[in-house]
Amino acid sequence: MEQSDIQNNETNNCSLESGYESLVQDGLDGNHQLSVLVSGVHCAGCIQKIESRLAKETDVNAVRLNFSTGRLALSWTGDKARANDLVALVQGLGYGVAPYDPRREQDETEKQDRFLLLCLGVAGFAMGNIMLISVGLWSSDSNTMGLATRELFHWISALIAIPTVMFSGRPFFRSAAKALRAGHTNMDVPISLALILATSMSIWEIFKQGEHVYFDSAVMLMFFLLIGRYLDFRARKNARSSATDLLSTLSGFASVLDKRGVVKRMPIPELREDMIVQVAAGEKFPIDGLVEQGKSTVDTSLVTGETVPREIEPGLQVYAGTLNLATPVTVKVEKAAEDSLLADVVRLMEKAGQGQAAYVQIADRAARLYTPVVHSLAAFAFLGWLFIGGLDWQDSLLIAVTVLIITCPCALGLAVPVTQVLATGRLMKNGILVKSGDALERLSKIDMAIFDKTGTLTLGKPVLQKRYDADILRPAASLAIHSRHPLSKGVVNAYQGELLKVDHIEEVPGKGVKGQIDGKMVRIGSRDWCGDDQASPSDELEIWFSSDGQRPERFILKDVLRPDAADVMANLGLETVLLSGDREHVVKNIADEIGLDQYYAEKTPTEKYDILQSYKDKGRKVLMVGDGLNDAPVLAAADVSIAPGTAIDMAQNAADIIFMGDKLAPVKEVYDVARLSQKLVRQNFMLAIAYNICVIPMALAGMVTPMIAAIAMSCSSLIVIANSFRVKLAS
Repeated sequence: MEQSDIQNNETNNCSLESGYESLVQDGLDGNHQLSVLVSGVHCAGCIQKIESRLAKETDVNAVRLNFSTGRLALSWTGDKARANDLVALVQGLGYGVAPYDPRREQDETEKQDRFLLLCLGVAGFAMGNIMLISVGLWSSDSNTMGLATRELFHWISALIAIPTVMFSGRPFFRSAAKALRAGHTNMDVPISLALILATSMSIWEIFKQGEHVYFDSAVMLMFFLLIGRYLDFRARKNARSSATDLLSTLSGFASVLDKRGVVKRMPIPELREDMIVQVAAGEKFPIDGLVEQGKSTVDTSLVTGETVPREIEPGLQVYAGTLNLATPVTVKVEKAAEDSLLADVVRLMEKAGQGQAAYVQIADRAARLYTPVVHSLAAFAFLGWLFIGGLDWQDSLLIAVTVLIITCPCALGLAVPVTQVLATGRLMKNGILVKSGDALERLSKIDMAIFDKTGTLTLGKPVLQKRYDADILRPAASLAIHSRHPLSKGVVNAYQGELLKVDHIEEVPGKGVKGQIDGKMVRIGSRDWCGDDQASPSDELEIWFSSDGQRPERFILKDVLRPDAADVMANLGLETVLLSGDREHVVKNIADEIGLDQYYAEKTPTEKYDILQSYKDKGRKVLMVGDGLNDAPVLAAADVSIAPGTAIDMAQNAADIIFMGDKLAPVKEVYDVARLSQKLVRQNFMLAIAYNICVIPMALAGMVTPMIAAIAMSCSSLIVIANSFRVKLAS
């Protein structure tokens, strides 16, 4: 297709597409921003093609296509209506574009998942049946089995293979057709050409009663390639950004007090500064603001990652998404919903997710040269033998098909996914789940690690720091079991015996729990409510227990380290930093205990993100290990991220890798496996290259039939698979 034709095609699309200007958002400095969903993106070449074409537009400031999600983020200056033109440019390249809708995206993803799995299942079933027939054809000749029997086997193979290629080859055919209509090529073009030519030549051989029937080769080739395509799709599906899950917190309604003191319900996005909002016990704060009236306790794990609730009173700040645990309070809106800390978390995660588009699989990078080289070799073989070698067009075409088959990227396509599957299978048996397709590749390249504290280096479960007499611990645990407070659970876990009966249990919001044991009033909770005013203040975690006629007892608790944390830090072999939202002295004590010199304390999610970004700006490759929603932006922005199985859902969704259990050793194990797997991937590529160097000259010389080419191609794949199995055998 000529360049003028491409421009005309783009212009026609511009006239057909409209309405995208209504989805444009106004950014800073007069910029306009648009997010759309692009379909048909399969490799790094697709990303480079789209981004480079849009970057040529003088008014486009930034363009980023997320390989994992297919989300295209655009920023430009000028007219909003340019959105339609820019969308049309992408469509002119042969890709589908749709408005970005998380629900529609999820529906399309599930539909594509079912489609690929169905194609793979049909191809596998057909391959198994055709190979049974081919065994008879390979193990005998026409003189032994008879010409009629051989022809019958060929026709049965054709009846199975032709509809299978038409049905299961659609993922490749559709992609290739879109690329060709737009005047471009991609990796699916030679794949489709090899499938069509191998099938067509086999049909031709049947009609002329020839021996070179290669339906088995075509179907087997398609089956192996569909395995790689499906593994790639599943990996990208599991790596999708989770920032949109947070938007549910910013939706819904809030109770607003007007100037007359009347409560009315308003959508959260419509809240503005200086409005007064009522937040009941058990509700989440809809915005960032200052407490006007009331005292309560707040679960701030969203912001700080700490499990211990924080006391709030008039004048103190609260953040959107944090949970009001105790009593109703009124809050003065300090920031609109779209400017809240939670909204910042959403934006940071989206920004981080876009940044990960730079990471593509090794096979996709190598595939950029594959299409023109293979087409050129096949064309050279056909024309050379037709005009120089003196063969007729059928034999010349057969040699060209042989070149396409023998150079098929089966080994290349399996080099990465097979190693990934075996490596992730080994890790899964040890309680480590790898979610992102290229996580191991990225993990092998890191040169520093950042760890969160609570729930990551520590277990996130406060425990008593000394042994208490059973006479004291038993009644305290009997009352504490009726409280949901993390410190109360620490008291309960410290007592293993039989509990006492507690009567008239009552929870006092913001203070603790009280009741009666054997007629005596007992309390467990804050120092102000049941503690000893004469006791010296403590910076440690504490909870007090009092009983009528007895001196109050203070229980000191501590969030203990994972048992092997210090050992992992010493043997990880990376520069390590501790990054936490907890208090300075607590973080320093943990850093000293595990032997870390670098640490940051009392950091908000945005501050954590800025610290991470500062390291990345210096060229560092960073691993982030964290468990809270306050860690979600840095988990998404890091070069690779790991979360424990006890992490909240949002952190697990943002992370590339999840590990189970109370030990930190899985972090070192997955790092070691990542380096080994990437070493094997490089070896697989060298094997694939060596294979092509050996067999391509033989195919060009006409020394190989399509049958031998198919066997050679399969053997190269088996060699790659066998080498990949070393990742399971290594200790």
